[in-house]
Amino acid sequence: MQFTNTWHQELEGFYTALTPTPLKNPRLLYHSAGLAAELGLDDSWFAADKIGIWSGESLLPGMQPLAQVYSGHQFGVWAGQLGDGRGILLGEQRLEDGRKMDWHLKGAGLTPYSRMGDGRAVLRSSLREFLASEAMYHLGVPTSRALTVVTSDEPVYRETTERGAMLLRVAESHLRFGHFEHFFYNQQPEKVRELADYAIRHHWPQWQDEEDRYRLWFTDVVRRTARLIAHWQSVGFAHGVMNTDNMSILGLTLDYGPYGFLDDYKPDFICNHSDYQGRYSFENQPVVGLWNLNRLAHALSGLMTTEQLKQALAEYEPELMRCWGQQMRAKLGFTTQGKHDNDILTGLLALMTKEGSDYTWTFRQLSDSVQQGSTSPLRDEFIDREAFDSWYNIWRQRVLEEERSDEDRQQQMKQANPAIVLRNYLAQQAIEQAEKDDISVLSRLHQALSQPYADAPEFADLMQRPPDWGKKLEVSCSS
Repeated sequence: MQFTNTWHQELEGFYTALTPTPLKNPRLLYHSAGLAAELGLDDSWFAADKIGIWSGESLLPGMQPLAQVYSGHQFGVWAGQLGDGRGILLGEQRLEDGRKMDWHLKGAGLTPYSRMGDGRAVLRSSLREFLASEAMYHLGVPTSRALTVVTSDEPVYRETTERGAMLLRVAESHLRFGHFEHFFYNQQPEKVRELADYAIRHHWPQWQDEEDRYRLWFTDVVRRTARLIAHWQSVGFAHGVMNTDNMSILGLTLDYGPYGFLDDYKPDFICNHSDYQGRYSFENQPVVGLWNLNRLAHALSGLMTTEQLKQALAEYEPELMRCWGQQMRAKLGFTTQGKHDNDILTGLLALMTKEGSDYTWTFRQLSDSVQQGSTSPLRDEFIDREAFDSWYNIWRQRVLEEERSDEDRQQQMKQANPAIVLRNYLAQQAIEQAEKDDISVLSRLHQALSQPYADAPEFADLMQRPPDWGKKLEVSCSS
């Protein structure tokens, strides 16, 4: 196990060095065995005598813990200095294949950037992030991962008194848009350049000797962000808090809070009950992504010309539409591009909006349709059968044009249309049992989310549409 911390070693003035504040009587509640294997960790790492590693009491050789400073725009308003208010970057693990993975402990105690907070996390929010990041990873969406969840007897006060917890998060980098904004607005252009050079050196080394490296780098950041949000839209994921300090330079889904996967298809779905104006609604995510990139471009204006920044930003919409179109054609069962494909998609989405159809369930049911048949198992999901039949006949003719077998098409569609996503009520059920120290529901849900595209009869109950009460759960930034 080899650790370093290039942030600590190469970016003086970008952080505060400090160690975590351990919880009282910490206990390892759960860990991701799959991620552990990828990191080269066997079961012995999660024995009772290793609890100090996961609870902030023990540091592994080479770790140099620190809290990063950054700023950001929150809900469209400049919020000033933010930073790691409850998280500490422990160090970077060097994997055998040469990759570098941050180990970041959330709920690790007070830092200079905690503002009015207590520096802690609760079990509820820790499990929500654990499940969401694992679910997104297995859906194929770029994301941070979660390795361990530690619980304790320490009370933490939110809307109610809850159990304190820690989550060890793993990501290739925790570098955010807000890092660059912080030094730009503090009139430290030399640090903006230093940070950009650091990012290129460690994550885009192929361009570090290029004269126009900043243009090449920023253009790729724009494209990565576009692809990320296209992924979100295709699987029906709403982030809930797309502040610039929550946006990853590497195009990863970062900082899971009041997220939500669509149940009924509502384009204006708002998953964060603190978002009173609906700024971060599901349908607004692509627009907000570009708005955030414009804020980043402003922070990088000392590194590139205005024309270079505009050229890079102009890549956003084409890349977003290319990626989203590719994913949605796959969800519809098309392998080629037809000139009326967008009309077919918008026709289905219009029907789903009108009837409040379940997003995940509808596309998965469509995957089982037989192209030679004049009806589909999906038909019974619609009240307006005539409208559905009209749409279905158009879709079926388009599928027949590709001259593929049902078996091939259905197999391809099921690799694009998950049978299970992390609905809020499923997460809530796992949380409620885990708060009683029963991880059976959590473990089973995690196992199901690890194979979201499979036909798995043993998890059939987790793949159904949610009960009415499950659609009414409210989550906020404290989630």
